Amino acid sequence: MSSTPHDPFYSSPFGPFYRRHTPYMVQPEYRIYEMNKRLQSRTEDSDNLWWDAFATEFFEDDATLTLSFCLEDGPKRYTIGRTLIPRYFSTVFEGGVTDLYYILKHSKESYHNSSITVDCDQCAMVTQHGKPMFTKVCTEGRLILEFTFDDLMRIKTWHFTIRQYRELVPRSILAMHAQDPQVLDQLSKNITRMGLTNFTLNYLRLCVILEPMQELMSRHKTYNLSPRDCLKTCLFQKWQRMVAPPAEPTRQPTTKRRKRKNSTSSTSNSSAGNNANSAGSKKKTPAANLSLSSQVPGLGAIPNCSLNPGRDGDLCHSTAVTPSGQFKEKH
Repeated sequence: MSSTPHDPFYSSPFGPFYRRHTPYMVQPEYRIYEMNKRLQSRTEDSDNLWWDAFATEFFEDDATLTLSFCLEDGPKRYTIGRTLIPRYFSTVFEGGVTDLYYILKHSKESYHNSSITVDCDQCAMVTQHGKPMFTKVCTEGRLILEFTFDDLMRIKTWHFTIRQYRELVPRSILAMHAQDPQVLDQLSKNITRMGLTNFTLNYLRLCVILEPMQELMSRHKTYNLSPRDCLKTCLFQKWQRMVAPPAEPTRQPTTKRRKRKNSTSSTSNSSAGNNANSAGSKKKTPAANLSLSSQVPGLGAIPNCSLNPGRDGDLCHSTAVTPSGQFKEKH
């Protein structure tokens, strides 16, 4: 069977200049096929290092993964960062899933300067469950992927909007338990919610708390500080960014050439210039004498929160600025 131009392994007989202008050797959809193959190679002994290597192969360092769906209590939207993506895929298998793969149909590609966007309105996430019962779950929705336009072609943004799902039970299992009403009643109950297991849903809820703490975790890992010191440092730096006034751009003085005039006019001009300079200096003097507390409102009493209790058991005390520019604590 001869290859066609739609084949990802197709090679033009006219040379590489007649192929698509893609730095990666295959189409972006083929990256999803490779990801499915990598997920199939997972074993029960796959640890956190395996999942980190999986995420490094297919996701950028600053990648984000977003899931949108609607539950009984309303619509939900969860967005997690790159450090939490490996754990997300591992929770899928911890919930009783033995196989996971994605099917993309009629996807549209758009090429940009530094990225490639794949928009698939008919995407299906298929999961094979081995417990609590043998069930095949098809979760359908819209998948929007953004790949980097380089040799690695890794995913930068992943947004999956779930519309509906179906849980399929083999007829052979139903025939085996046709005379057992309790088993039939158990088979009629759903084992997922919008195609997601309880393990995955609980992890997504936990990510709402974990995502803002990534700065503390990275600081603790980088500088080996205690959690209390990491919190103090992050709060102090955030307070500095809030209090510090925006830096004004420096202006370079413009030099003007003066034309030479006669002695009388130069004398009169010099006297007039001296009078203007003296008046300008008088005008600038009050502005120079302004204190920083008058320029920045609310700087007279700066809140200084500490994790250690004060004399009266309070966690916060204030620091007042004296006229000499020194700080004086007031409990």
